[in-house]
Parts: sequence; structure tokens; C-alpha cells
Amino acid sequence: MNSRVKEDQCRIDESSRERFREKIPGIVERLVGSCGGSESFEHVSPEPIPSRESIIALMEKIRRVLFPGYFITTSLDRINLGYYFGQEVTGLFEVLAEQITLSVRHECLRYDLPCTHCLDRGHEAAIDFLEALPSLRRALAKDVAAAREGDPAAQSYDEIIFSYPGLLAVTVYRVAHQLYEQGVPLIPRIMTEYAHSRTGIDIHPGAHIGESFFIDHGTGVVIGQTTRIGDRVRIYQGVTLGSISLPKGAMEELRTKKRHPTIEDDVVIYAGASILGGETVIGAGSVIGGNVWITESVPPDTKVFLKTPELIFKGRSPGKTPGI
Repeated sequence: MNSRVKEDQCRIDESSRERFREKIPGIVERLVGSCGGSESFEHVSPEPIPSRESIIALMEKIRRVLFPGYFITTSLDRINLGYYFGQEVTGLFEVLAEQITLSVRHECLRYDLPCTHCLDRGHEAAIDFLEALPSLRRALAKDVAAAREGDPAAQSYDEIIFSYPGLLAVTVYRVAHQLYEQGVPLIPRIMTEYAHSRTGIDIHPGAHIGESFFIDHGTGVVIGQTTRIGDRVRIYQGVTLGSISLPKGAMEELRTKKRHPTIEDDVVIYAGASILGGETVIGAGSVIGGNVWITESVPPDTKVFLKTPELIFKGRSPGKTPGI
């Protein structure tokens, strides 16, 4: 193709491109018109909303305080420990106070609530959270120890802190639960859904979980909002602590009621078990076997297992291909 033909083709292509671009203003106009109605969702306001990216970065800051020395690239010793905490906690306060303020202001404006002095509330809630950091560190230390005691594959505490998805999910949960109990909107759920996306473990920040909690492997674990879990409980992958499905019309009535089970102290729940319902209580010291479906209470010190299934072993006949 000579240069003249190429030039003519380029003009044709440019004309075609402009013809399609002329449709964009009409599309934009329709998009603008779609805002403000009840058929879609948007946040069109001069007031900013909490930033998911900032909250995820905030969670990483909090982990550096909860496990000092683990998630940094520099060395940490007794000489610079005070400086380290001073820098981290000060930065944490500024970001946390800002995001709490934004979340409170967003709730007030969206739902036309009375003014709660969101700036003061944001700073106060951030300080209250910082005051809880030492107790959160103690709780997580017991979770790490429970993982070491409950998993013979764990070679060290360091391995658990660095690499166990169950500990990451529980760490984020304990942080989010603290904020949830303080009445902070939006942020706790953003945190736990971030952990869910990272680990496959879905823990609602409203759940109440006792000391020395261990999730082994973890993928597919679901712990609902009104679940109550005692001390020294261990659960495996695929466990659901959920609610019983009800008709759509009953959902609003149930939002403020207990919908998820209670798991008492020293219970072990094996992989794939589903325990459902707000009135279901698993008594202390019980063992729940894999793949069971439970919607009624279990007495203390009880073992619940499925009946051993009948396994069929089919040998390969001579001259036949595998599987036939």
C-alpha cells in the first residue's frame, strides 16, 4: 500500500472515530439523568465518604502496632521502640480520626440524622480505639498461642503471625469488632470484607468471639453477625455459623434479633459443618464432626458425627481403561 492510499485510509478511520465520539455527550447526559432517582445508587455530594483504600492502609498500620517488628522493613529494638510506637500511633490517630469523621458525617447526611458533632466524635472514637490497643495485643497473643497448640504443622509463632490466614482474619475481626462496639459505622464492615477477600474467611464484626480462638486452614468459614463464641474454640475450613433462611418479608423484623448460633467454651467444629439458628447452642466441650447440618442445640460434652457412609471400591477389570 503506497503512502497516498495509507493517508486516505487514515482520514477515513479518523472520520469514523469522530462519528462514534459524537455519541458520547448523549451518553453522559443520560448518565447524569440517571442520578438522583431510586433506580440506582451514587454518592453525589460535596462531602467525601470514607475511602476503602485508606481503611485498608489503616488496617496495615494497626497490624504494625499489634505485632511490632513483624511487618516493617527496618530493625526494631528497645532503644527505638518508643520512637517507633510514637510515630506509628500518631499517624494511626490522624488517619483513623479522619476516616471515622467521614463515616459519621456520611451517615448523618444520608439518613438526615441530628448533628452528633462528627469531628469531635471522630477524634474521641479514635482515642478510645487507641486506648484498647494493649488489650487487643493480649487477646491476639492468646489467639497465636491457640494456633500453635492446635496445629502440629505450626513450626513457630513467627510462622503463624506471618502466614496463617486464620490469624489475619481474626486480627482484622478483633480490630473491626472494637470499632463496631464503639458505634463506628461503615469502617468495621469494610475491614472484615477486606479480610474476607484476602483469606476466604467471612467474620461479621458484630460477632462476639472469646479468647484463644483458632481457625485452621479457614477457606470458606462464615461467622454471622449475632454469633457468640466462647473461649478456646477451634474450627476448620468450610464451617458455617449462620442463620436459618426465612421468607423475604421477615428480614426487617430479624435485623435486631439473634439469628446465629452460640458456641460455648472448648468446642471443636470440623470441616464443612453448618450450625444454624439463633436458638441453637453447642454445649461446652462438644465436638462437631465434618459435614454435619445442625439446627438444634447440642448438650455439653457431646460428639456429633454423621453415620459412616458406605464406600464402594471398584477394581479395574483386565483390559479395561481406568474409570470404566
